[in-house]
Amino acid sequence: MELKQQIKEIKNFAFKKMHNDTTGHNFDHIERVIKNVDKILLTEKADPLITYGAAYLHDVADDKLVDDPKKSENETASFLKNIELTDKQIDEIIYITHNLSFSKTLSKNPPKLSLAGQIVQDSDRLDAIGAIGITRAIYYGGANAQVIYDPAVQPRVNMDKKEYRNLSNETIINHFYEKLIKLRDMMNTDTAIKIAERRQEFMMEFLNEFKNEWNGEK
Repeated sequence: MELKQQIKEIKNFAFKKMHNDTTGHNFDHIERVIKNVDKILLTEKADPLITYGAAYLHDVADDKLVDDPKKSENETASFLKNIELTDKQIDEIIYITHNLSFSKTLSKNPPKLSLAGQIVQDSDRLDAIGAIGITRAIYYGGANAQVIYDPAVQPRVNMDKKEYRNLSNETIINHFYEKLIKLRDMMNTDTAIKIAERRQEFMMEFLNEFKNEWNGEK
């Protein structure tokens, strides 16, 4: 099967899996991630099948979105086999999708990604910051019945993955400090770093304005 057709098949598979998501990880998010991949690949030379494949599939087996991540990974691997990817290609795509999330960086030995993985990671992180990132954070928090803000609850530090995923200890605004404003300095590629600068500025403006309005300041 030709590369173009393989990527098309992967896109269709991802759409079927993610288009009904209601947490901010639906196919609109995936398409924005793909646009970021397009930009980064203008200056970074990575395998297009691995990069686009992992970008389209990066949330399909996410353990915060599906009940049985291992089952979803196995289904994805079987699908990729059916469209004639090699075992090596499948293993790399699954490795990237399994290891690119922010929560993986909270371990003592965070996984190292290939250039393709770094590009997908940057592309996903870019969609978590700026105006879109603000909207998605609020949307996800609402979907999980999170408190918007509580000045008495301080942002958590030095978390492991288990604590990070414990939403009972988090507010929507604290999520910005616990994760989102950290992402600019975690970008891998020069293109992503440049894009992240403006999005970071916008988030900080939002947080300052939010605090001012919350406190009733002029």
